[in-house]
Amino acid sequence: MIGIKDVFKRACKLMGNRFELSVVADDEQWANEKIDAGVAEIQRIEKLLTTFSDDSETNRVNLNAGIKPVEVSRETFNLIQRSLRISALTQGAFDISYGSIDKRLWNFDQQMTQLPDKETAKKMVRLINYKNIELDDDKCTVYLREKGMRIGFGGIGKGYAAERAKQIMKLQGVESGVVNASGDLTTWGLRPDGKQWTIAIANPNAAHEAFSYMNISDMAAATSGNYEKFVMIDGKKYSHTIDPYTGLPIRGIKSVTIITTNAELADAMATPVTIMGINAGLDLINQMKNIEAIIIDDDDKLYTSKNIDIK
Repeated sequence: MIGIKDVFKRACKLMGNRFELSVVADDEQWANEKIDAGVAEIQRIEKLLTTFSDDSETNRVNLNAGIKPVEVSRETFNLIQRSLRISALTQGAFDISYGSIDKRLWNFDQQMTQLPDKETAKKMVRLINYKNIELDDDKCTVYLREKGMRIGFGGIGKGYAAERAKQIMKLQGVESGVVNASGDLTTWGLRPDGKQWTIAIANPNAAHEAFSYMNISDMAAATSGNYEKFVMIDGKKYSHTIDPYTGLPIRGIKSVTIITTNAELADAMATPVTIMGINAGLDLINQMKNIEAIIIDDDDKLYTSKNIDIK
């Protein structure tokens, strides 16, 4: 049926996450071709950033930690550069060198019955330090100063990929749509009925229910919550978000949702606000332009940054 606008969507597993790409169009075949282009872009970025394949740029950088600088593509270089800016802004609460945390220490599965002792945890995070990531702009190289250091893009990669898929689809003529990367989403244009896109803020006590709704367009949102990955030890819930200073899980906050103009920034800011805590986190957000935060604490109390209107 041509002429009537509709939302065409497709879900697929990419970068280890569920991505859903939605396109507003009056022709299904045309919409599918545009979605194909968006998916191809996410797959391209996955190859670039993955730590699961030995020949990815990320792994080459990691394998040469403490040995020598590694030349990378300008795209990866720029992403690392932007990551380091966010690290400086959040005083290290966001740090792509978190990759050195050993999965044996934190696997967040049913076998985990106790927290590692403070000494072990502290030793594990010794290698997390964004200041030891050395960039050479002229040579386009990345050098990790300490042996055993590892970088990973778990805190920013999904948002970056969502934003890139959106740009590619916009360049191909898609006037409105949504790219949702497991809750990190970016929107543009309007729905077929001319209204803004409605996004749900997940209920941290029941992930498939909405805590509240917001209407947005040409904006992005990302949520970091302990309701998806956590472990119960002695009746207490510990989130999968690890404090890079102590190596132990964060407590006190159930979820942080960031709303801003770009999915990469939203993705990158959600975790550090969780780590910084309610007061310091909101204080930082309130000093930044075009960015808002919604925080739900362990007692289900809602906190928001200054300029937010929540339904």
